[in-house]
Amino acid sequence: MDIVSEIKRLKRERNAVILAHNYQLPEVQDIADYNGDSLGLSIEAGKTKADVIVFCGVWFMAETAKIISPEKTVLIPDPGAGCPMADMLNLTQLKALKEAHPAAKLMCYVNSSVEVKAECDLCCTSANAVDLALKAFLPQEEVIFVPDKNLAAYAAREAGRPFIIHPGFCPTHNRIQAAHVQAARDLHPKAEVLVHPECTLEVIDAADKALSTGQMASYVSRSASKEFIIGTEEGMVYRLQKDNPGKAFYPLLPGMMICPNMKKITLNKVYEALRDMRFEVKVDEEIASRARKAISRMLEFTDS
Repeated sequence: MDIVSEIKRLKRERNAVILAHNYQLPEVQDIADYNGDSLGLSIEAGKTKADVIVFCGVWFMAETAKIISPEKTVLIPDPGAGCPMADMLNLTQLKALKEAHPAAKLMCYVNSSVEVKAECDLCCTSANAVDLALKAFLPQEEVIFVPDKNLAAYAAREAGRPFIIHPGFCPTHNRIQAAHVQAARDLHPKAEVLVHPECTLEVIDAADKALSTGQMASYVSRSASKEFIIGTEEGMVYRLQKDNPGKAFYPLLPGMMICPNMKKITLNKVYEALRDMRFEVKVDEEIASRARKAISRMLEFTDS
């Protein structure tokens, strides 16, 4: 069986679209109709005319697609693909934080559960966190930022406003240290260093730029540089190399920047999900309607 041909056939039969995050396995990225970061995928989920969305990413992303497009069938080929950062904050912890700061507004990173999003005033991604921190709140307002302490610290500094910060983090990005950046520069002295805003501030300061994966893709295509050190999950290196064959890309920590959850989805799982229409993502509509407000507000600012 030619599994790629079968996936394409099933896509036509089901009127399906495949969305894949930039950290997915190369063969999954290759079969996707759209590759992108959390913001790009959120926008595509809202725009698609397909009846079925096959979401190749982690659970909160597929959940977000269902919130944005409740009338569509959303499938995730491996429902065990979770997010450790999202798991670091539950509803009880969030409510306790809110009770300690009753006047504060709540901004949540998209890497969070639907229950958390439903309690928040605004959702953000790594691509727009700084912009939303500047635009979405009054200067005098207290703002709680959950669950990523690193992205919160970066957005707070760049926007020039304090946040009340939850101590969650991405284990993959948190692994990088400033010394690793210097060691990579020593190996590739002509390369620009691009890191993700989920890294610590000391790593961001040691790098040349902090960018979401979508921003990395855009920046690299425009840059006159020919070599880049990439400080994010290694799936991004494949995406960048494919899009820019004349340039060289080096993972910042080769073999160590791998998210096991992002690698759970395979071509065979995509095929089986489409064949059997299995692992449908369902969200309680009352919770989804509240979460949708936070996501819709994010997209309103993004479109403005």
